[in-house]
Amino acid sequence: MWKKVKRLFVIKTRFEAYLIIYALALGAMTRGADYTVQYPGFGGYLLMAATAGAVFLGGAKILDAIRYEREAEERSKESD
Repeated sequence: MWKKVKRLFVIKTRFEAYLIIYALALGAMTRGADYTVQYPGFGGYLLMAATAGAVFLGGAKILDAIRYEREAEERSKESD
């Protein structure tokens, strides 16, 4: 049973990764918009850019991890 629950928290496909990255981006842009209201001027826009940058870096890491896991799985199947 725990394996089924654990499976819910594992990203297996690129489609799932894109859905998660999209959700992260929506949240980050909402937070960025709040920053521009709370900190008017250059500081707010700088914080908004930082939230967007964090999504870009996190998204790239998620996609790279999926590619790495798939390649490692293929290598382990070939060695068996």
